[in-house]
Amino acid sequence: MEILETIGFDLGHGETAVAKAIVESIEPPQMLEINNKKNQVTALGWHPKLGYLVGEQALIQAGVTQLTISFKQKPNNDPKYRETISTFVATYYRLLKESKQVEGGEGSYFYIGCPSGWSVSDRSQYQKLLQEAGIPQLNVVPESRAAFMQAKEAGKLEYDKLVASVLIVDIGSSTTDFTLVKSLEEIPIDFGSNTLGASLIDKAIFARTLANHEQKALLEKVFQEYPHHQARCELACRKAKEDYFSNEQLYSDPESFARGFESINEQIYFIPQVNKLMMEEILNQPLPELEHHSWVRSFRDSLTEAKEKLDELGIVPKLVLMTGGASRMKFTHFLCQEMFPEPETLLRPDPEPERCIAMGLARVGRWDLRAAAFKQEVNKLFTSNQLKGLIERHIPELIESLTKPLTDGLIVNAVKPGLKDWQKNKIRTLADLETSLISRAEQWLKSDLAGQIINNQCTSWFNKKIQPDLAAQTDPICRKFQIPRSSLRFEDSIDPNFVNPELRIGDAIIAETVAFIVNVIIGGGAVASIITLILTGHLTWPIALVYGASLMAAGMELNRKTVQEVIKTNVDVPGWIRSSFLGDRKIEDICEQIKPELQKVIQEQLTADQEAFDKLIGKVEQGLQKTLSTKVESCIILIQ
Repeated sequence: MEILETIGFDLGHGETAVAKAIVESIEPPQMLEINNKKNQVTALGWHPKLGYLVGEQALIQAGVTQLTISFKQKPNNDPKYRETISTFVATYYRLLKESKQVEGGEGSYFYIGCPSGWSVSDRSQYQKLLQEAGIPQLNVVPESRAAFMQAKEAGKLEYDKLVASVLIVDIGSSTTDFTLVKSLEEIPIDFGSNTLGASLIDKAIFARTLANHEQKALLEKVFQEYPHHQARCELACRKAKEDYFSNEQLYSDPESFARGFESINEQIYFIPQVNKLMMEEILNQPLPELEHHSWVRSFRDSLTEAKEKLDELGIVPKLVLMTGGASRMKFTHFLCQEMFPEPETLLRPDPEPERCIAMGLARVGRWDLRAAAFKQEVNKLFTSNQLKGLIERHIPELIESLTKPLTDGLIVNAVKPGLKDWQKNKIRTLADLETSLISRAEQWLKSDLAGQIINNQCTSWFNKKIQPDLAAQTDPICRKFQIPRSSLRFEDSIDPNFVNPELRIGDAIIAETVAFIVNVIIGGGAVASIITLILTGHLTWPIALVYGASLMAAGMELNRKTVQEVIKTNVDVPGWIRSSFLGDRKIEDICEQIKPELQKVIQEQLTADQEAFDKLIGKVEQGLQKTLSTKVESCIILIQ
């Protein structure tokens, strides 16, 4: 069955949220509701008649006999932990299907987040555990990736930030994760044992409230016999904390308090309360879970360690992206900005951290599927031989574009200087002239000047012939995935600095074409044709008349072919007579007369060398494939 939707499942230690993205749409994901709320406390309760309940319903439903909260952690073999996670996810999945908010089955692909510090093995084990909940298609991805994708697709990251260095600070209920995203690749910054979560603040408020409670001993006994009451009281402490950090200005007054409330029975109440003075004490008190350091000191130390590790890599992040529900705590913003000051680094706290990861996970899922489909579409160009056919079709035009400038270059840089040297008696025989012309031709064809001519013609050929046909193949793909057409175009050129450095198309064409032309000049008989034209049109009979007697004395029959061969190989015309046989004007005439013949020879020889051009076609095709693959990797981030 075709995947119709991706479901972002943010199973957090403190809260859980779910979002849905339609695969064939670029509309923002929509938040889904459980118990008519888009965010739920991560709580699982058991009711003798109603069965398993999640979120707020597990907390407020009368008759709940078992209650578990804040149970997200690294996968382990504890049966109770495994049953709790699996049951919670299965119940959520059932409620989403029953409310028709998700398709379910093979049509829905769930993406569930985990801390970026978890290893590949941790993710794999977590995924297997979650699959026990009965979700057919499920993938576990780092929450930092979701935060990055949400920021990118919500328009909060410009392209230069996307491809630069972004530090993601994810302050969750159980951990605080630092992840560097550099050139679109995630690099978790590992701090070993990471227990710096905002739930420690909840626990500190709970401990403070319990210690000052008038019925402390009775409460401790109740909590021991009925753990679900303690869970509810801890949630009341979380509510007080969240209320405080949502309205810090309001609670700077010593007489004002952010409060939570939980009723144990008609006579016993648990009412945690905090204001600015109390919160500062809590944030700066030593905590055993943090090696007896305070929460503020531990957070600052983690920031310092992250900065030191980035300094070792020579990286200054362009952006610090803050997410996680606890990122609403304003003091964390100040500490981040202090460690990574502007203007080198911009600070961007997510405005809706409680929804950010769920939305981002849904976007990650949709992006993964669309990016895979995008790559598949481009790969069809490779597997269908369309690229090869496209290049092959335009090879005659490449040959034609190379013929004239190469002919002109050979005449100016090889033929004319060679004839001048013979004219000035620097070359003995015409056979020596032939050898000299071959050497000059080869030397010039391998020169930078000839290479530049070939490169310019190949570039022009590529841009005028190959690029339009290639664009006709790639533009529809770009339209389908709603990215700029330029993403897969080669509109600049095929200059070696532009294309994939692993195989530079321009250099490949130059190398192969030079080899072809040298072969044409030497092995294809072009120079021999030049000598023949010179003899036939200008020198054979004048020289024969001067040397006729000696030629006859040698017993040779006087015919044109024989005279030409003898003159070519044996006759050393005196210097004083050469200028009259071959003056400057005559050299110009010869060059003009042999130009059409030389062009014809070069074009015929290049056209006939099918094997060599097959090799060139293969190299250009391979170069285009590699370059297109590079372009695909660089532009898939633009897919929504």
